[in-house]
Order: sequence, then structure tokens, then C-alpha cells
Amino acid sequence: MNIHKQVTTTALLLMLFATIGAALVGVIYDNTHETIKYNEQQALLKQLNNIVPASKYDNEMLTDTLILAADHQLGTTESSIAYRARKQDKNIAVVFSAIAPNGYNGSIHLLVGVYNDGNLAGVRVVKHRETPGLGDAIDTKRSDWILDFDGKSLSNLSNKQWKVKRDGGEFDQFTGATITPRAVVKAVHSALLYFAANKEVLFKLKSRDKQPELKADKLEP
Repeated sequence: MNIHKQVTTTALLLMLFATIGAALVGVIYDNTHETIKYNEQQALLKQLNNIVPASKYDNEMLTDTLILAADHQLGTTESSIAYRARKQDKNIAVVFSAIAPNGYNGSIHLLVGVYNDGNLAGVRVVKHRETPGLGDAIDTKRSDWILDFDGKSLSNLSNKQWKVKRDGGEFDQFTGATITPRAVVKAVHSALLYFAANKEVLFKLKSRDKQPELKADKLEP
């Protein structure tokens, strides 16, 4: 009888602790999830402002968005978000995701910003697994290499120039690591082709509108 009573008491205590624990987790979540969400948004905004300076637009980029379907020209396999920058209702730039699938150690995820005139506002790497000390020079924490894309466009560089110098193009490769910059240059060029083919839709469409079928540019990178 005593043993049965002890087992029952222990079970009740465990249930009590579990209930209290679940309640505490719920309270902590309620008190922190808005802060976490805000911090994530601020981190994203900082990334966007590294590409398109805040002084160049006056709208809310985080809410002036468009859902882009997966597209081979962007290297994406699932939907992604495009962020639009405007000033006094004039189109300034759009920032969207692109993926270089053929990095040395896998896919390289990018944010690509393009001004209304087709010039690159900037490119940033948001995720990669390239070799430390070699391929990771694509990251601004390691080098300024990726800043060389600023101001480049389809009009001021020919298709042949959208390659690393070893392949006869315009862009530097890294000592001992050509695959990584080659993959990034190709992905950025492809993203510019995508922008050129879909510029009107990317800027005109409102966030709530249904996205029409976007098209690929006839010119392949």
C-alpha cells in the first residue's frame, strides 16, 4: 500500500512539474517572441541597407515585398521574397535572393540588389560553406572582393566580361580558389538577366497582387 501511494505521489509530482514547466515555456515565449521577431527584422533591414543605403529610399522595404516563385535563372528551388525600395513613389531598387549552386563546397546564397537603371546596387553573401582562408573571401568579413559588383550592369559589361579573369572576364579570382568566384559571378550575371526580363513586374506589382508568370531572359549567362 505504501509503495502504491509513493508511486501515485511521484506521478502526481511529475505531472505538476510538467504542467509548471509548460506554463513557464508559454510565458517566456509570449514575452520574447515579439522581441525576437523585431530583432530578426532589424538584422534583415541592416542587410538590405548594406546593399541599398537607407538615404536612397523612403518607403518600408520590409513590407513592400513580392513573393517570387522558384526560378532556374535565380538558382532558387522554392519561393523567395523580393524587397522594393522607392522614394517619393519612384522606383529606386529591388533586392532579391539568388543562389550559386556550384560553389566549391555547395550552394552559395546571395542577396542581389539592382537599381531601377539596371546597375547593381550591391551583392552580399548570406550563406555559404566555402573553404576558410580561400573561398570564404566572398564574404565581406574576409575581403572586399564582392564590392566589385557595385555599379556593374549588363550594359557596361559584355557577356564575355561576366567571368573571372582566368576565363577571359572582368572579375578577379582568388589565389588557389577559382571555383567559388566563378560560381558567384555566374549567379550575379544570371540575376541581372532575370531582372532585365522582369523589371516592370518586379516594381509594379503590389504585395497583395497575384504574381503573373515571370519570364527568363532570352540571353543566357
